[in-house]
Amino acid sequence: MKADILTQTNRQTGTMRAFTALMLGLALVLAQAISANAKMPESFADLADQVSPAVVNITTSTTVAGVDQGPRPIVPEGSPLEDFFKDFLDRQQEGQRPRRSSALGSGFVISEDGYIVTNNHVIDKADEIEIEFFSGEKLDAKLIGTDPKTDIALLKVESDKPLPFVSFGDSDAARVGDWVVAVGNPLGQGFSVSAGIVSQRGRALSGTYDDFIQTDAAINRGNSGGPLFNVNAEVIGVNTAILSPSGGSIGIGFSMASNVVTKVVDQLKEFGETRRGWLGVRIQDVTADVAEALELADAKGALVTDVPEGPGKESGIKAGDVIITFDGNEVEDTRELVRLVGNTSVGKAVRVVVIREGKSETLKVTLGRREEAEATAVPVAMDKADVEETKILGMTVAVLNDDLREQLGLDAGLEGLVVKDVAEDSDAFEKGLRAGDLIVEAGQQKIASVDDLEARIDEAKEGGRKSFLMLIRREGDPRFVALSLEE
Repeated sequence: MKADILTQTNRQTGTMRAFTALMLGLALVLAQAISANAKMPESFADLADQVSPAVVNITTSTTVAGVDQGPRPIVPEGSPLEDFFKDFLDRQQEGQRPRRSSALGSGFVISEDGYIVTNNHVIDKADEIEIEFFSGEKLDAKLIGTDPKTDIALLKVESDKPLPFVSFGDSDAARVGDWVVAVGNPLGQGFSVSAGIVSQRGRALSGTYDDFIQTDAAINRGNSGGPLFNVNAEVIGVNTAILSPSGGSIGIGFSMASNVVTKVVDQLKEFGETRRGWLGVRIQDVTADVAEALELADAKGALVTDVPEGPGKESGIKAGDVIITFDGNEVEDTRELVRLVGNTSVGKAVRVVVIREGKSETLKVTLGRREEAEATAVPVAMDKADVEETKILGMTVAVLNDDLREQLGLDAGLEGLVVKDVAEDSDAFEKGLRAGDLIVEAGQQKIASVDDLEARIDEAKEGGRKSFLMLIRREGDPRFVALSLEE
C-alpha cells in the first residue's frame, strides 16, 4: 500500500514537472513572438513626421544651346512666297536661340547651417539650383563640390534661421531584411514616402568605389539624391539608381551606403573636392589558376602587374607581389584594396604586407593622391614581318625586333616575345591573349627568347605545377595570365 502511494506521488510529481516545462516553453515562444512584433513597426507615420522637414525637392535649370538649322532659303523680294518664308525663318530663329531646360530630384539637409546632400547627376551642368522645403519655402543653393565616382554632390543654402536636418547612421550595421524607408520627390509629384527592406548589401554597379544597399522600397525618377532611412530615422543610404526594363520601380533600387557618403561629404565640405589615397600600382585579382601558379594557399589578395613612378615604387613594391594586407586590413580582392586605399588619407604612412616568391614581406608606403591613368586595351593588328615564328601553348610567337617594335610603338628597351596569332580553341585564347600582346615575363622571370619561355615552362612542369604564369603588356598596360599546362 505504501509503495502504491509513493508510485502515485511520483507520477503526480512527474506530471507537474512536465506541465511546468510545457508552460515555460509556451511562455518562451510567446515572449519571442512579442519581441518580434515589437521590432516590426505598425506604422512609419512618426518617422515620416520626424524627417520630412529635412527632405527637400531640387529643381535645376540649365541653358541649352540652340540648334543650327542649316542654310536658309533665299526668296526674291516681292515674291508671293515672301511672307510665308519670313514666318518660316522667324520660327527657325526661335529654335536656334538658347533655351532653358529643367530637371527634378531630391536631397536632404545634413546640418542646421544649410548643407544639403544629393546625387551628382541631379545637379550636373546646372546653372541654377532651387531647393524647396516641405514647408513650401524655396531657397537658391550653391554647389560646394561633386564626386562623380560615387555620384554624390554637396550643396549649401543660406537661411536666417537654423534648418531642420537629419543625421547619418552606420550603413555597415544594416542587415538584409531590415526595414528601410525611402523619402523623396518621385516623378515630380512632391514629398513621398515608400517602405521596404534591405534586399542585399555591398552591391557594385559600375563604379570603382561602389558600395550600394539594394532595397525593394519603391524608388523612381525624381527620388535620386533622396535619403534612405532606417527605423531610427538615420540616413543609411542615398537613393541613386534602379534596375528596371521600363524605367519605373520593379523593387530593385540602389542607395549608396552612408559610410561611403560621409567620407565624400567631409572632403567636399573641407576641400570642395575629393582627395583619395593613391598607392601607385596596377593590380588584378588573384584567380584560382594564378594562385596555383604562384603556389599560394588561397585565391585572394591583389596581384601587382606594374609599378610606375610613385609611392609604390618608392616603397619597394614590385610587379608580381601579391598584396594581402593594407594598413592592418585583409585584402580579399582588387576592389577591396582600391576601396581601402581610396578611403585612406593622402600622405598617411601605411604598412603593406605582400607575398613575394612565396615569402611574406612588410613594406611601409606613404600614400600619394590618386591619379587617373587607365589605358584602354585594344588588340593590335599585326603586319606580316620576316621573323622566325614558334608555336607554343596555342600561341604563335616571335622574338621582338626593331620592325615589331615600330609596328607596336614599343620602347627600345623592351624585350620579350610578340604574340602573332592565338588558336581559338586554346587556353591562351580563352584567357584573353590576342595578336599584338607582348610576353615580357614567364614564371616571374624576364624572357628575351623562345628558349627562355620553353625553359620556364619545363621548370613549371618539373615542379608539378598545373598552371604557368606570364606577364604580358597590351598597349602599355600590364596583366598577369595563368595558362594551363595540362595536356
